[in-house]
Amino acid sequence: MRYALKTSLPMLVALLLTVFAAMPVQPALAETAAHQFEKISNVEWARPKGFPLTMDIYVPQTGKKSYPVLIVYHGGGWLINNNSIMNQLSEYIAGNGEYIVCNVNYRLLGDLSNTTTINEIVEDALGAVLWVKDNIKKHKGDPDKIAVTGDSAGGHLAAMVVNSGARLESDGFAGNTLGFKPTYLPKGKTAEEVARRGGIQVQAAILSYGAFDMHASAQGGFESPKNGFWAMGGAKARGIFGEGSTVQEKPEHYKAVSPIYNVPKASQRKLPPQLLTVGTKDDLTTPALVHKYYTVLKEAGQTAEYWEHEGRPHAFLDSGSNEYLGIQFEKDAPPAIDKMIAFLDSVFYPKGAAK
Repeated sequence: MRYALKTSLPMLVALLLTVFAAMPVQPALAETAAHQFEKISNVEWARPKGFPLTMDIYVPQTGKKSYPVLIVYHGGGWLINNNSIMNQLSEYIAGNGEYIVCNVNYRLLGDLSNTTTINEIVEDALGAVLWVKDNIKKHKGDPDKIAVTGDSAGGHLAAMVVNSGARLESDGFAGNTLGFKPTYLPKGKTAEEVARRGGIQVQAAILSYGAFDMHASAQGGFESPKNGFWAMGGAKARGIFGEGSTVQEKPEHYKAVSPIYNVPKASQRKLPPQLLTVGTKDDLTTPALVHKYYTVLKEAGQTAEYWEHEGRPHAFLDSGSNEYLGIQFEKDAPPAIDKMIAFLDSVFYPKGAAK
């Protein structure tokens, strides 16, 4: 998510520049990787309303018979970017960790003639997990060892997978209750059948400078032209649930896609361990906002860690560099990704367990 509801024009310009300045710099990573990895590009995993969705799959070449899997959702305010903005992060993890990485594309709000809704984007995120569970064995992935991660808007999607993966309904938001119909479903299964079998469960989550309150964002002007990412995405500003939708008329819709309103108490449903990260100089998803979500998790009895990346602004995990923000992947991302890998190792390779 690279939107700035309360930020200055210079910061918004800086984030717009991210779109053009953040270009993958792959050779440098090859020099620092601990081991080789294979990349399988543009794997189509779904085609909602005829719109093709793909992912890139990175497989470490370390001789293991099976690997845990990390699913990555990119940022971009649900309006810009694609999974290439996470290329270098995916390469770094596959080249330095014992994890298969699935770098996912999902629909943006401006897709399909600016008709995609935010709940459909959540359904894409949920569907990607189900597709991975069904298909990752052919790439040496363990479908019972899956983590999700994302930065900014991608952090929102990863959090929605964790919190709302059991709220599955075939009619999505069209019925009397607000559920999600995953974009991909196992053959012969309905959303309700998946829900009855325990829903979409993952074993860990890493939420990097995530957006957790769409209700507040809409109240702050996300759906208005002052959010410049509508223009950057080539779309007219409108309600995230469709033209004419407003947070005043349908507050329950906006809260249903806001992770902060959907954290269950651990006594009702235990969530997987989570790591929340944010830069100390992030003026968009500020440390205060991320720590507020961390507090909500802890008050609910959920397992979570909070970590600040000292001196870094928003988007420190993006590929390439942004001169205005003063960030560069090779300089700013590795310390954070090393923290991510260490967290994943603590979940999937606990002390004493062989990698």
